Amino acid sequence: MPHASLSPHIDHPATTTQAAPPTELTLEERLTLIDAAMTVRLDEAKVAYEVNTAHIPTEPFDLADVVTLPLTPTLQPPPEPYPTPVAALLQRAHHRLLTGGWCKDVLVDEDGARCMLGAIRAEARGDSGLEASAAAVLLDAIRRKFGHDIDSVPTFNDAHGTGRVPIRMVDQAAHHADARGL
Repeated sequence: MPHASLSPHIDHPATTTQAAPPTELTLEERLTLIDAAMTVRLDEAKVAYEVNTAHIPTEPFDLADVVTLPLTPTLQPPPEPYPTPVAALLQRAHHRLLTGGWCKDVLVDEDGARCMLGAIRAEARGDSGLEASAAAVLLDAIRRKFGHDIDSVPTFNDAHGTGRVPIRMVDQAAHHADARGL
């Protein structure tokens, strides 16, 4: 005798429900997702860096020491001259240092580069009074920024390994001379 089932067997038609195929993301959508993921990773890295370096003492720096551009006479024409003689002399000396090069331990090196005082002397064109006034204003500008322990312009010039700070100080001295009407 055939085996009787307690529940009736019903044949259902096979259901073939398929999920819609995933739509591919557009380039813009993928870039947005990558940007979000990278932002999270960069934020985490920033926090980790701050935590890992919080104990390291730092000294502030002048951005002018970091950002430099190659300067040549054709790329860097002389600026409009200051109307006062000492300021104009310091401005010309600054331009000479930028375009002709800076050196230390000598007034002029074998390549024609000059120290701060050498540039002032060259631009004074034999006027020793104007040269002395410009050197005095430069020394005053140096002492304002670096303290009164600096005894001379050549000492300050020769204490540096690169010309960035000395050249910048000649420019600042030109601004001081102009502000003082010298």
